[in-house]
Amino acid sequence: MPSLIITETLTQTQHFNMEQDDRRRNKNLGKNFICRLQCMFSHSTSERLSLEDTQQWSQSLERLLESKYGLATFRTFLKSEFSDENIEFWLTCEEYKKIKSSFRMSSKAKKIYEQFIKAEAPKEINIDYYTREQIKRAVKTPTLQCFDDAQKIVYGLMERDSYPRFLRSDIYRSLLESLAADAIKG
Repeated sequence: MPSLIITETLTQTQHFNMEQDDRRRNKNLGKNFICRLQCMFSHSTSERLSLEDTQQWSQSLERLLESKYGLATFRTFLKSEFSDENIEFWLTCEEYKKIKSSFRMSSKAKKIYEQFIKAEAPKEINIDYYTREQIKRAVKTPTLQCFDDAQKIVYGLMERDSYPRFLRSDIYRSLLESLAADAIKG
């Protein structure tokens, strides 16, 4: 009987220690991630990542993607889940829409098709057959809008699936906790 009590006590102590380790790891994860984000963008401006900005990411996917830190954090999260093809496609489409040269547009449209749209593409996105076929035809004489339908579908998928998971993720929670702790310290 005493060995059972000792075993239970040891198990409870180990569980408590694991919870403390998890909290410490999450706190460090948040701090480390803040440092990585700020180093990534330190060359551009003196703007710092703030708790208020980070909290605003939870208002909408659009708000998250408008923030350079939000976008970088979301991309990191998606890469950690091996599901970054949607954000990569969405960003590629945003860049594609800025193209002025018809030659460059044609070349880039073919690359986007090969990389994201074509069945069995390296970063194939989840779109319906009709949209895939519509793009296949449109790429032959591309316009700035030829990927719009697929981009809307992908945005909707991110908004309904990836974004809510991101808001519940350790990366986001740790970042908020770390920034909140820093705000309290002053």
